[in-house]
Amino acid sequence: MDFYWVKTNRFIKRLFSNYVWEIPNAENKIYLTFDDGPTPQITEWVLQELEKYKAKATFFCIGNNIEKHPQIFEKVIANGHTVGNHTFDHLNGWKTSTAKYLENSIQCSAISGQSANHKQQTTNNKLFRPPYGKIKSSQAKKLRELGYKIIMWDVLSADFDTSISAEKCTENVLKNTKSGSIIVFHDSVKGFPRLEYTLPKVLEILTKKGFVFEKLT
Repeated sequence: MDFYWVKTNRFIKRLFSNYVWEIPNAENKIYLTFDDGPTPQITEWVLQELEKYKAKATFFCIGNNIEKHPQIFEKVIANGHTVGNHTFDHLNGWKTSTAKYLENSIQCSAISGQSANHKQQTTNNKLFRPPYGKIKSSQAKKLRELGYKIIMWDVLSADFDTSISAEKCTENVLKNTKSGSIIVFHDSVKGFPRLEYTLPKVLEILTKKGFVFEKLT
């Protein structure tokens, strides 16, 4: 397992200040995000859990998964959530040429527009999250030229890490979340054993603490 920060280091945020790491606000708004879907059953379960608290979120979708599961993708949008671009094939930017990365990202945008009945929502939405958080400056520059905002995160639940417990995953979120935090989960098969335990607890406890769950726009 690669090294990662559960709470993104302040120096990294300053170094890459042209990426969005958090959205400071005085209203206790926080931003749940879900990467790697849409995934059968798992994404739909997430939608059900969010609905219990009238919580809104942002789903960074893989184009290949949108193509395979367009009805689930439609359901995310119909439920009032935002969708973002996570490349078509979940590419590692550090290991991919800029031209290939850009082509793959545009391919994801194209399929999301074709799949969505709510075309204005997907066409106007220019949110991009690099898989693994790994993107070259040249790739980011090209995407920004196309109007995309590069969305990173303040808190990593680490639900993708099969070596940690579901309880630890929950602790990662509850101990590190503050007003303005962008929090990462994964609506994926790999992450689900931890997500299934963590998400309901996070929604319940943070709601009681007065946090408001908003989508990125």
